[in-house]
Amino acid sequence: MKVYTPDNVRNVVLAGQSGGGKTTLADGTLFVSGAVSRFGKVADGSSVFDFELEEHARRSTVFSTAGFAEWRSHRITILDTPGFADFFGSVSGPLNVAEGVALVISAVDGLEVQAERAWEMARKKGLAGLTFVNRMDVDRADFASHFDSIRQRLHITPVALCIPIGASETFQGIIDVLRGKALKFDANGKPQEEEIPADCQAACEAARESLAEAAAEGSDELLEKYLDGQTLSEQEILSGMRTAIQEGKVMPVLCGAADKGIGVSCFMDAVIDFFPNPNQLPPVEGHKANSEEAISVERSTTGPLAALVFKTVADPYVGRMTYLRVFSGTVKSDSEVFNAKAGQKERIGQLFQMQGKENNPVASASAGDIVAVAKLEHTNTGQTLTSEAPGLILEPPTYPRPSMWLAVRPKTRTDEDKMGSGLRRLVEEEPSLQHYREHETGETILAGLGDVHLHSAIDRMKRKFGVELETATPRIPYKETIRSKATAEGKHKKQSGGAGQFGVAEIEVEPLPRGAGFEFVDAIVGGAISGKYIPSVEKGIRDRMARGGVSGYQLTDFRVRLCDGKEHPVDSNDISFQMAGRLALEIAVPQASPYLVEPIMDVDITIPDDNIGDVIGDLNSRRGRVLGTEPLGGTQVVKAQVPLSEMYRYSADLRSMSRGRGSFQMEFSHYEEVPAHLAEQIIAESKKDKDSS
Repeated sequence: MKVYTPDNVRNVVLAGQSGGGKTTLADGTLFVSGAVSRFGKVADGSSVFDFELEEHARRSTVFSTAGFAEWRSHRITILDTPGFADFFGSVSGPLNVAEGVALVISAVDGLEVQAERAWEMARKKGLAGLTFVNRMDVDRADFASHFDSIRQRLHITPVALCIPIGASETFQGIIDVLRGKALKFDANGKPQEEEIPADCQAACEAARESLAEAAAEGSDELLEKYLDGQTLSEQEILSGMRTAIQEGKVMPVLCGAADKGIGVSCFMDAVIDFFPNPNQLPPVEGHKANSEEAISVERSTTGPLAALVFKTVADPYVGRMTYLRVFSGTVKSDSEVFNAKAGQKERIGQLFQMQGKENNPVASASAGDIVAVAKLEHTNTGQTLTSEAPGLILEPPTYPRPSMWLAVRPKTRTDEDKMGSGLRRLVEEEPSLQHYREHETGETILAGLGDVHLHSAIDRMKRKFGVELETATPRIPYKETIRSKATAEGKHKKQSGGAGQFGVAEIEVEPLPRGAGFEFVDAIVGGAISGKYIPSVEKGIRDRMARGGVSGYQLTDFRVRLCDGKEHPVDSNDISFQMAGRLALEIAVPQASPYLVEPIMDVDITIPDDNIGDVIGDLNSRRGRVLGTEPLGGTQVVKAQVPLSEMYRYSADLRSMSRGRGSFQMEFSHYEEVPAHLAEQIIAESKKDKDSS
């Protein structure tokens, strides 16, 4: 493989809504650059980037994928990402390891929410950006209106590097605004220069004036020259634009029809001309291992090794394939590195440069390179590989928090044995998924970004790891508590020949403040029960608490005082007093005005200003309490408290209300009493489930 210096390397993420043609543009760069001999297509399953069975079935991207093109003596590494909201977690890793992002939008549908979300994340990371308006050859294609929406919705000044010649059925090619030439493209995507059509001259001149004005924003010297009425040269415009783009002042806009190769070469030219090389960005931030001390790492091939793992693929045949980006130093095949987070040495085998699913062996990788390595033992996504201990830890990718949950259980005994390891490998591969054991209900929960995301993961469990899962809506961890005091006696007596069983425990129960939990008090006087049996009574009470009171849900927030009891010199034992404690609590709770409580969640919902009325109305219908709103950029954050039982399907409803622009996060706040009419239904369903089990 040819070795490139950082000056001749570019790393770019393709992001945007499904249907915009990101993967088609990615495949187009490989074909037009000559990296592949056939133009891969998503529709027929020949795409270099969409090669998974699930992607073939959906005909859309599900996982981020890497490929590379060689153009003008540069290597462009392309990181293609999903556009469907449920798979947005796969965008986070690539944005952490690239220097620029290309938003690919449809000339029909325009700028949509996934492009906005990707650009918001990219700006926070200081990435350069451009927009490619694709599908200019289809019905209702409209460049001008979508160009204007970039200014309004991305809050940045758009600057046309290309303008279309015609649209829809009249689309013929594009005009290179900077060089003042019309470009027509052959079947291989190669541009042929022509004179600009007369009816496009005025639009080209206006676009070039805007280009010169934007370039002047990048330099005081150029601004002075521009204001003096002097003409900026092509090189001056390139230089000024490069600075303005990297400072986030302007967004260059290109257009084309990627499936026909139209505009693909211009896209690669723009990436080389306007995106920074890996060593031009500021030092990458991190902190020392086992310390909070912040440190920065210069982006240099000669520095100590600092490589971030941004993706892990769990393959049942090849093993784990780990993708990493080198920010500093050099890593070689067949070498040893140190995982700073895990505190473990790792043996690096053969390094690969990835072209979709194809592995191209390389001897080494230096600052700016993105490579993969198989079968690392201790390394997961988000961790840092360094040259020596204790090393440093780079900032890991931040993934969206789950917004939908399913209870999962193995279909067969064989699946039960493999479920735990399968779920762990699934989450290693896709960190936007989470799995955990809900102790209150005893269920295993799989959490993700939406219904499609979760069911895709379950299908993958079966296909890749041979584990079949059944799913259900998670049970709400309701609890039961009491309003008043009550006393009861639990008596356990059993005679069956030989040694018998005997134990009596008299208890008093009383409520405690919400959230106080359970308290056991030994108030025995005069030795009515031997000290060795007191823990047995408590154990029996706690066992009964977990099994539930009247409703069948766990008891909480009350105190039990063991007041009196009786024992037998021969027949009393540990099990007798456990049973006595259970019986006493079972009798006492119905006399103490029991009632049901439910978990209440603190919820923060981020939405556009014009959706706030719909969202607040919907929260009221979910028994929610709106605590207030806070402005955040061009959005509003609605703060509310909502019962957990109303939130399991909220992700889909919010997406519908906000046209995909809303997001939310929630965490547990406290327990509150369930309204009486709902409590009756919940208790009835609980008893029905218990009877049928």
